Order: sequence, then structure tokens, then C-alpha cells
Amino acid sequence: MQKRVEATRPRRFQLLVAAAIAAALTALSAGTALAATPTGGFAVFKYCPVSNPTVVDCTVATTESGEFIVGNKTVPIKHTITLQGGLAVNPETGVATFVAATNGETLSKTPQTVPGGLIGIEGLGGEVTATSELAGSAGSIVLNAENLLEGSGTALSLPVKLKLGNPFLGNNCYGGSNAHPITLNLTTGTTSPPKPFKSITGSPGTTTVEEEGEIVVASDTSLVNNTFKAPGVEGCGLVPLLVDPLVDLGFGVPAGEGHNTAILDGTLKLTSAEAVKAHTP
Repeated sequence: MQKRVEATRPRRFQLLVAAAIAAALTALSAGTALAATPTGGFAVFKYCPVSNPTVVDCTVATTESGEFIVGNKTVPIKHTITLQGGLAVNPETGVATFVAATNGETLSKTPQTVPGGLIGIEGLGGEVTATSELAGSAGSIVLNAENLLEGSGTALSLPVKLKLGNPFLGNNCYGGSNAHPITLNLTTGTTSPPKPFKSITGSPGTTTVEEEGEIVVASDTSLVNNTFKAPGVEGCGLVPLLVDPLVDLGFGVPAGEGHNTAILDGTLKLTSAEAVKAHTP
């Protein structure tokens, strides 16, 4: 009887190993399918969450130039910032809310160098960078493509917080937060800041189509806003109680409406989620 038990163990072991291998191959196959990249011009939408049933469209917007003016500091945009993800569109209003990109970077964290260093003297405390980060969830971003293309109203409502990077400032030096974001109500039209501040005007750019009309491209767009408030910073340095006021003084914050400006120049691409799925092997 003992011999029979021992004889069956190798067979059972072989079956378990075979089952494990089959499961692993199945998981690998599924993972490969999920990781597939759309082909051709649709490859740019590879992080669109097309498996989410609420996603109707996919978008990728790149800011290639422009500037942020916060208080008395002007920060030129020299490194491309990417906004991407899916869009859940309200069929009645046409307004779309974002669904997070699958790579976890709905808004890329792209540092921009702050001219003049920490408090206006180049090199004091080392180079300072300013990075716009999404404040809150992707669902707090609202896009109105019709307003963007027509040059009227708010085209993009983008809640951000501004991280200042520098060894002296540490890793938690922010202007704005998830609870109290800096909300950029960007337009390709004309802004309406409080008097005596002057309006600024953006541009819808030029609209073309790619991939036999399945991708809409708005190039040379300029999204602008000068009606937002810039709060003071928090969490800077080893002793924020002492360092925060110093940084506020250097940047001229808090600063009210009209004292701050965002100009985002770049390109927006838009397509349907169905088109992305159709062009994914």
C-alpha cells in the first residue's frame, strides 16, 4: 500500500507543475495583450484607459513653450509638459472630465528652472526648479474641446500645485495643495482679469486631421489665464516656520488675481477610444 502512494506522488507533482506553467503562460499572454501599443499615429494614445467603459475619447496635450508668472517670478517653459488620459464626455454639454492615464502620469511632473535662484541672487542655495503637479484626482480636470477650438470660454480647467525643488527647500515645498489647489481656468480666447490689469488673449491654433480623419490635431494652440490666485508656500526647508516667509518674499506671494499668468503653448490631439482599440493589435 505504501508503494502505491509513493508511486502516485511524482504523477501528482507533474500535474501540479503543468498546471502552474499553464497558468503562468495564460497570465503572460494576458499581460502582453494589455501592454500592446496602438499602431501608427495612434501610438501617442497608448496610455489612454480604453478598457474603462466611461471613456469615450482619448487625448494627449503637450505644452512645448510659454511661461508661468507667479508673483514677481517669471518661469519660462523650456521642457515639454504632457497632459494625457481618457475623457468621459457629457453628451448634453459636450464637457469632458478626465480619466487617469494608465501609466499614472496624467500630468507629467516636468521641472522648469526658476531664473535667479532662490531669492533673486543666482546660485544662492543652488538651482531652483518649479514643477506643476496635478492637485487632486484626474477627474478634477475638465476639458471643453468646443471652447478650445472656437476660442471662447474656459477650454481647460486644471487644478495644480507648484512644487519648488532645491536641496535647501527639501521635498515638500509647495504653493497650493490638493485641498486648496491653484485652479487654472485656461482659455484660447480672451481673459477678464480685475481692473486695472489687462486682458490677454490665447489662440485656438490650427486644426487638422490625421489617420484618415480619425485623429483631430489642434497645433500652435495658446491656452492662457491671468485670473488665478497664487498662495504662499508651505513645508519648505527643515524649519518651514522660518523658511516659508523667506521663500514667499522672494517669489512675491501670496499674489492675487491679475498678478499671475499662465501661458501654455503647444499641441492637442484627440481621438475616440474605439479608434484606439481598433488600431491596437
